[in-house]
Amino acid sequence: MAAAAAKGVSLNHVSRESSDIERLAQFYIEVFGFQRVESPKFEFDVIWLKLEPSFYLHLIERDPTTKLPEGPWSSTSAVADPKHLPRGHHICFSVSNFDSFVQAVKEKGIQIHHRTQPDGKTKQAFFFDPDGNGLEVAGRSEE
Repeated sequence: MAAAAAKGVSLNHVSRESSDIERLAQFYIEVFGFQRVESPKFEFDVIWLKLEPSFYLHLIERDPTTKLPEGPWSSTSAVADPKHLPRGHHICFSVSNFDSFVQAVKEKGIQIHHRTQPDGKTKQAFFFDPDGNGLEVAGRSEE
């Protein structure tokens, strides 16, 4: 196998475009506990969020003149049913309080598809953020 071109690789951040970055930031703060961090000043608005210890989410004001193909709600075949997310684009977070987390998200009126992996131990919950980006939460039962 050939050596990778990159050395010392680690995930830096994930970015999401949105027409309402304030609303999207509030969702990630309330649901996952992200914190706002200092954001650079560009010719468009951005909000940078951090989830301890080192995961960053960059929310970027959508350019109204373009529609990137990964914009879920702008897709011509968008499917808003979370049961399709296990085979679709999504970001996954692990939580230590899976059952109570799922209950709290449902209480916010968010539709969730949940299942247990074939190992019978790991639970998964799939849902969408306010802009239609796929999310998964993985965890174990709180027994």
